Amino acid sequence: MIINKYKMRSDIRNVHLSGMGCSAGLISVGLARNFLQVAPHGAHALVVSTETITPNYYVGKERAMLLPNCLFRMGGAAVLLSTSRAKARFRLSRVVRTLTGAQDSAYRCVFQEEDGEGHRGINLSKDLMTIAGDSLKANITAIGPLVLPASEQLLFALSFIARRVLNRRVKPYLPDFRMAFEHFCIHAGGRAVIDELQRSLGLSDEHVEASRMALHRFGNTSSSSVWYELAYIEAKGRMRPGDRVWMIGFGSGFKCNSAAWECISPARNADGPWADSICRYPVDIPEVLKH
Repeated sequence: MIINKYKMRSDIRNVHLSGMGCSAGLISVGLARNFLQVAPHGAHALVVSTETITPNYYVGKERAMLLPNCLFRMGGAAVLLSTSRAKARFRLSRVVRTLTGAQDSAYRCVFQEEDGEGHRGINLSKDLMTIAGDSLKANITAIGPLVLPASEQLLFALSFIARRVLNRRVKPYLPDFRMAFEHFCIHAGGRAVIDELQRSLGLSDEHVEASRMALHRFGNTSSSSVWYELAYIEAKGRMRPGDRVWMIGFGSGFKCNSAAWECISPARNADGPWADSICRYPVDIPEVLKH
């Protein structure tokens, strides 16, 4: 559709990633990076991330399958990547992907199926947050040595050795990723997801503000949500040259994917999707009480 709309050249290589879940945007970035590494200098790759809820809209009565109807919203973002530094605003440092699909519980925690009446929809397991936490731990273990300062790596290694020697009686050390990143773009999959990551990573309210406000303003836009959050940070004027950004995406499979960026030059006009509303944010989001 995009190639036809803009009458692009016939030698363009297009790849359609479908059904890869809410972390597909970062998967696409990793794939585009691989293409560009073997392309001539100055080549470009256009990554388009979108959520199309219509094919998966559920019309039945099962509560676990009705929830996605409330969470997901239409959304889309486009990112232009290149091997040329000219006009570049960010440098891609790392892409780390982890997949726990070999475990049956992880494989089925976000699963498309039919209910008893034959209506097709997405079933969200009650164990979703636990599985997401395990997936995040695996991703942290993989990305930590690549981005953390030596002091944090040493503390993490000592904790790991102590747990092995003392039969896990030592509480695991969670590295302080605030020493590696100034900004965090956490997939706006829902309030519980953001709450859990804020708690697990020891982040401040300002660190997760972009994720909460994107969820409040746009809902869960799936694979494009992290780009709405990056646009929020820029629209607020908080991005500075040299700042580091950690994007974290979760998706069915179950997958946890990360991308680390370094800001080269903040956008001069970065309102983007927030142009008509950034002045109203952040807004206060009241606590949800459980009875």
